Amino acid sequence: QVQLVESGGGSAQAGGSLRLSCAASGGTFSNLGMAWFRQAPGKERVFVAVIRWSDTYTYYEDTVKGRFTITRDNAKNTVYLQMNSLKPGDTAIYYCAAAPSLPWLTTRWRSLGTYAYWGQGTQITVST
Repeated sequence: QVQLVESGGGSAQAGGSLRLSCAASGGTFSNLGMAWFRQAPGKERVFVAVIRWSDTYTYYEDTVKGRFTITRDNAKNTVYLQMNSLKPGDTAIYYCAAAPSLPWLTTRWRSLGTYAYWGQGTQITVST
């Protein structure tokens, strides 16, 4: 059983930066896929980015490419989401998620059902 604890949420002005952390425990990480999703008010939870633990391969949703970076610290069992050039449209609750292994098809990496474990979520608010 993998436990995920997020931290780093808060507020920023448009154009600013924030970094989220997700500390993982209780599992084997060699094949893990760790992702970030977000859910804006009144909208569905959607994929943001994912990193494959074994080789740090990353995959991003198009609207965050070039602005967000997902990384992992193997020693700390922690995944980070560095968010730069923030926009008001980035306002949402951000959730960390983990999959025991990632499917072969990368398109499935965007699917909620791929991930068995979820954090509690952390609020990000971006103002103009």
